[in-house]
Amino acid sequence: MTPIIAPSILASDFANLQKEIEMINTSQADWVHVDVMDGVFVPNISLGLPVVEAIKRHAKKPLDVHLMIVQPEKYVEAFHKAGADTISVHIEACPHLHRNIQQIKALGCKAGVAVNPHTPVSGLIDLIQDIDLVCLMSVNPGFGGQKFIERTYDKIKELKALINSRQSQTLIEIDGGVNQQNAKPLLDAGADVLVTGNFVFSASNPKEVIQRLKETKSN
Repeated sequence: MTPIIAPSILASDFANLQKEIEMINTSQADWVHVDVMDGVFVPNISLGLPVVEAIKRHAKKPLDVHLMIVQPEKYVEAFHKAGADTISVHIEACPHLHRNIQQIKALGCKAGVAVNPHTPVSGLIDLIQDIDLVCLMSVNPGFGGQKFIERTYDKIKELKALINSRQSQTLIEIDGGVNQQNAKPLLDAGADVLVTGNFVFSASNPKEVIQRLKETKSN
């Protein structure tokens, strides 16, 4: 299986955002991962709608928008209009998650559900067939450059078993601490999408790093 690679634009040089997006355009990356933080759901504030609109103007790859915000139902339509192709909301922020998923799909976007490290994937049992993407957080959300949480491997296997048991087509995305060393073990465990930020954007040759990740094969 060839992984889907989604560089996280949050780790890019915002003073040269267009250049960074053009690098992704000409690389072997598949998606642009866009982290939106509100300073309430997570202890940090990141880019908002105007920046997403600016990214969309230059991006030739689909925008994978990860909403780390409270009450995401108030904003998903605006992010769809700003250019999101996939919108992921956090299970912890959505007491009416089924309704949230249907809202996203009604807009014509793919619907994702993000899951924090402490949250069991068993909470997705009744919804897994409606979800296009599950974003497993392999760090605590809110800041880049954190250490990968090793328990993630077991969590991927649990989620993959659930997906297979329900004959779902849901993709498993891993977000946080992804690098060349853990890419293959993640894919072997059942991951489909690798989000990577600092590992790509701090490299002297980001396109080469993306290529190596793209060429990683699972058993």
